Amino acid sequence: MDHQSYVAKSNKKPRRRRGSGLIKAGLLILAGLGLFWLGTAFGRGQLGPDAIFHKTQSANLPNKLDLSSVQQVYGDLRSSYDGKLTTDQLLDGIKNGLAQATGDPYTEYFNPSAAKDLNNELNGTLQGIGAELKTDSAGNLTITSTIAGSPADKAGLKANDIIAFINGTSTTNMPIDQAVGKIRGPSGTKVTLSIIRGKTQDLSFTITRANITIPSVTSKTLTGNIGYLQISQFAPDTAGLASKAADQFKQAGVKGIILDLRGDGGGFLDAAVNVSSLWLPSGKTILTERRGDTIVQTYSSTGTATLQGIPTVVLIDGGSASASEITAAALHDNKVATLMGVTSFGKGSVQEVDNLPGGAEIKITIAHWYTPDGKNISKQGIKPDQVVKLPDNLPAGQDPQLDAASAFLAK
Repeated sequence: MDHQSYVAKSNKKPRRRRGSGLIKAGLLILAGLGLFWLGTAFGRGQLGPDAIFHKTQSANLPNKLDLSSVQQVYGDLRSSYDGKLTTDQLLDGIKNGLAQATGDPYTEYFNPSAAKDLNNELNGTLQGIGAELKTDSAGNLTITSTIAGSPADKAGLKANDIIAFINGTSTTNMPIDQAVGKIRGPSGTKVTLSIIRGKTQDLSFTITRANITIPSVTSKTLTGNIGYLQISQFAPDTAGLASKAADQFKQAGVKGIILDLRGDGGGFLDAAVNVSSLWLPSGKTILTERRGDTIVQTYSSTGTATLQGIPTVVLIDGGSASASEITAAALHDNKVATLMGVTSFGKGSVQEVDNLPGGAEIKITIAHWYTPDGKNISKQGIKPDQVVKLPDNLPAGQDPQLDAASAFLAK
């Protein structure tokens, strides 16, 4: 979720801060839209505050747990279980259980393999075919788009293609995350997809998976001299790419800017601060972090505010979470942007990731963040100033939300 990056702190174990997110090990979930990049981000952060910050609300817990009952369960399994178990499996199970005992869905344990997949994705390095999926209104597993130059693109897959079979297995009633798991895989391996195109053509594609590197920022100038900046995740390259695009917009004298954060599950907290600072003069509040009712840190804008004064629309949807919500709220509450689209995901907590021995990681919720207006958006999301919904069966190539933003700025 996730999400996405970590900057080492000056303590014994490197800790990495992140906002919120939607990443699960090995794939990106774009909540609300049901879109999955196949081998395609999220709330990581920057330097954490001092040690006082980490005095937790769980100080009532003992320094060490009495694990005698756990040892008894292990003894029973060891002597009686009719099956194969490994020490690593059992230890992973214990660690998973400790994380899950919090009841917090964003406090998670990642074994070394899952941690590696997560970090690859958060840094924009993916393994898969490079197609985006959704389930349509009829329940069909459908391709929404392909990444330019990806194996899916080169093979000839197109938007609105229906995936009927994956390696001979029917996708009927198949959960989308299960389909993603079957399609993605290590670079160099192959997957065969049976495709229905236009409800009449039955096609078969055998595609070799590959490593895919996706820049987190794309930009262009739309009709009417409107700058378009899309951020897919707040990754290590985001601040630099967004700053470069801002300079180009400024030089071109654009009359307005569309910042597209739809489907952006989050990313580095410092990237969100840097992106917000392109519109905000130095010293403006971007967010505060709190533990309970205590403010433990305030993040403010820095830099030269390259885009200050240029009318801006921020597009959000149910897949906009974490760092993208931080950015949208910062620009909205500081009255430099209008929000359009539909309500965002609603992830207002902050996670910190600790490295564990052997390459494993644990992600722990350590605080909650609040907008400049003092709101926490957990489970509520951010409501747009102008609601623009997408129809269930949107024809390929049409984007009413983008059209509405362009029309607003053209006034």
